[in-house]
Amino acid sequence: MSRKPPEDPVPRRLLSAATKLFAQKGFDRATVQEIVEAAGVTKGAMYHYFGSKEELLYEVYSRVLRAQTEQLEKVAVTEAPARLRLRDACTDVVVSTIDNLDDMVIFQQSMHQLSPEKRKAVRGERRRYHERFRSLIEEGQSTGEFRSDKPAEIVVDFFFGAVHHLVSWYSPSGPLSGRQVGEYYADLLLDSLRP
Repeated sequence: MSRKPPEDPVPRRLLSAATKLFAQKGFDRATVQEIVEAAGVTKGAMYHYFGSKEELLYEVYSRVLRAQTEQLEKVAVTEAPARLRLRDACTDVVVSTIDNLDDMVIFQQSMHQLSPEKRKAVRGERRRYHERFRSLIEEGQSTGEFRSDKPAEIVVDFFFGAVHHLVSWYSPSGPLSGRQVGEYYADLLLDSLRP
């Protein structure tokens, strides 16, 4: 994890360069030297902020998940009905995934290259996100806004399976914007939960 706040331009440049190189070449083929050259910094600067190439990989995924979690929390704590909060959460996770497609590709292709400790940390962060998302569904089920004959856990797994599949088909140059796809996904989920 970075040792300086993300507002510092050096870690941001390193993460941007690493993301591009990992997406183009793969984590294992991108070298630290290529990353620092692309970022315009020295190896010493990189190791000041990130202890290893693996820490860069971990941070590539974690920064997106942190942003998604912050947004989900903002949505979840409002007084709006569960269906509106869930709609906002669905749309946001799709849009933020599309906005960070390279990060998601890298994660899917390279998570196995993280150390067991870092893999466990990523899985824990992702599980907490899914649990919070699931709590919106469970809330709606308990109030009667959503049908309750389908387990919330299955609904969450089904939805996020579709979200994770975005990396295999979505193209920014295609006919649909990220916002449109997010709204379609949200509509499909909410329609499936209608009592």
